[in-house]
Amino acid sequence: MPDSRLFKILYYLLDRGRATAPELAAALEVSQRTIYRDVEALSGAGIPIYAEPGRNGGICLLHDAVLDRALLSEGERREVLTALESMAAVGQAPGELLTKLSALFRVNTGDWLEVDFSRWGKSGGDNRKFETLKAAVIQHREIRIVYESAGSGQSRRTVQPLKLSYKSKEWYLKAFCLERQDFRLFKLNRILDLELLEGTFVPRPCPKEPPPLPCARIVLRFPGEMAYRVYDEFDGTEITRHQDGSLTVSTELPADSWLVGYLLSYGAQVEVLEPARLREVLAARAREIYEKNKT
Repeated sequence: MPDSRLFKILYYLLDRGRATAPELAAALEVSQRTIYRDVEALSGAGIPIYAEPGRNGGICLLHDAVLDRALLSEGERREVLTALESMAAVGQAPGELLTKLSALFRVNTGDWLEVDFSRWGKSGGDNRKFETLKAAVIQHREIRIVYESAGSGQSRRTVQPLKLSYKSKEWYLKAFCLERQDFRLFKLNRILDLELLEGTFVPRPCPKEPPPLPCARIVLRFPGEMAYRVYDEFDGTEITRHQDGSLTVSTELPADSWLVGYLLSYGAQVEVLEPARLREVLAARAREIYEKNKT
């Protein structure tokens, strides 16, 4: 008798309260006789399950019945607590729930995770911003933001926040922009001001992925002393380390004005090998900087 079917019967009854044998048989694609044998097996294992005869009868669990911790393996209990601790680190699960489940499961995973949304050297402003955005997403409340975009500068938007997303070491807000009447992705660090509005909304289905940015394949060369930053910012599969300690990176990056500024942040510690056009643009921009700042 597959144990998974017994669990399915329990979960079905916990979800719906009661069910008839024909209903369970149809849901699990077995005969009614098999369902009755499963009910006997569950009862014999100490599960408070019983069958009520009559027109309004059916198969039920005793009122306030709970599942014993023995139904979950030690590994499964640790997985549950680890998932809740991960949620608690971002304020999604109450500590009291973790304490109760730890006592019930007799498992202590330790205080292994801490999340601080503020940047180094900053106050708690980033944390407050994150908490406000989280409340807006959960409560389906519109927000008014002042946003600094790379292309069009500073703008004021009213948006319907849908999801907070973490990608490539940065937090983003997925939202529907009422001014643009389209979905937008906002970088949290560029949200300069934020106001939680009273207006609520019905969430729209959020695209799984934002429209891909046009990217260019680039090949870069770095001296060995920049290895710490290269491994911070590029995937290991994109990096080739040479005998002299230098590193070559072959990757794809967004082909926009951000790319030149990003490469300039390495100063003289980066050499563009490909494409030739990017090498020319970077050199020209470096000359502009030199001319503007020379004494």
